[in-house]
Amino acid sequence: MRDVSVLDVLLYGAPIGTLTLVQGDRTLFAFNQAYIDDPDRPTLSLSFKDQFGGLITDIRPTQTVVPPFFSNLLPEGPLRTYLAQQAGVNAKREFFLLCVLGRDLPGALTVRPADGDAGTAEPDQAERARRANVLRFSLAGVQLKFSAVKSDRRNNGLTIPAAGVGGSWIVKLPSARFGRVPENEFSMMTLAARLGMDVPEVQLVDIDSIEGLPEGIGRLDGPALAVRRFDRTAAGPVHMEDFAQVFGVFPDDKYEKASYRLIAGVLGVETGDDGAAEFIRRLVYNTLIGNADMHLKNCSLLYPDRRTAQLAPAYDFVSTVPYIADENAALKYARTRRMAEFTMDELAYLAAKARLPERLVLDTAAATVDAFRTLWTGEKAHLPLSRETVGAIDRHIDSLPLARA
Repeated sequence: MRDVSVLDVLLYGAPIGTLTLVQGDRTLFAFNQAYIDDPDRPTLSLSFKDQFGGLITDIRPTQTVVPPFFSNLLPEGPLRTYLAQQAGVNAKREFFLLCVLGRDLPGALTVRPADGDAGTAEPDQAERARRANVLRFSLAGVQLKFSAVKSDRRNNGLTIPAAGVGGSWIVKLPSARFGRVPENEFSMMTLAARLGMDVPEVQLVDIDSIEGLPEGIGRLDGPALAVRRFDRTAAGPVHMEDFAQVFGVFPDDKYEKASYRLIAGVLGVETGDDGAAEFIRRLVYNTLIGNADMHLKNCSLLYPDRRTAQLAPAYDFVSTVPYIADENAALKYARTRRMAEFTMDELAYLAAKARLPERLVLDTAAATVDAFRTLWTGEKAHLPLSRETVGAIDRHIDSLPLARA
């Protein structure tokens, strides 16, 4: 593993660049000349796009970590530590962790040891088993989640592939710290869909119906959440990137280095009024339900035609107020982070700074508030939420001037 010095970066199965580890644990990323010269090249990331729409090729080397776009493909926190231990690498040396996890990354990206590199040697049986166990957890984030396929052997069941590669569903396991998080996310995603937002299919599944869960993950109480992957289709993978990648921000800075106003501005330019309006709907909705964890990695772009960005379907909608009393959003709206200060005036300011039509923003927000109040009143008793969770959300809604606008 530590003999690997060059990783090939492939997009839709075609080489587009290399990551090279050089003396002093520095990582260099460079695009292939063929990719640079291709006028119809598929988009890797808006972070490599200059103000004139050209490709940025002068990319600063990084020390110990890989460049931000690639760093955001890796798991975080305790999950990263666990995976690094399983893979036999230092959790801080991202080049080697990416080498292990590069076969099942988000979107249409693959990273693998370059031909002729020492890392391409056939691993022994023990090494293959260890890598397979690591790959099961290869999806980015801090939560225990897996790529899974539908199981024919169990009714409505799922199977975690032995190598952790190729699934069209994401399975999110119950949290050991907070109760009934899958039920919470299922409910918030279901409500979002009923409000007309673009939401992938979600299901609550019994833990016992999931085959292939790794050993040693501890006792799990309650159902898991299954979410259909929108970056996997019958025609093949669809490339995507989150907004930490768009802004070239490392995962540790996902709460600090940008704002919802900046996201809205990018969407206005790249996706037009439709994408911007959908984002405003999601922003208002997540404020109403009390989601204080809508950070840069919880909003993404998708490239269905390989070149043009569109806002990806919604994901990770969870009401956090039942678990942590926090009146601040994950990012600044435009001038403030406080949810109670996210008013129509703040929305108008956001629209002006993001160069979005004010009437589009305000009308979208007002319609979302109105539809949510009606839907929540009628549906909250029928969702798989505890009485305590419903009460916490009700109290949060009552504290918001936006909900009374």
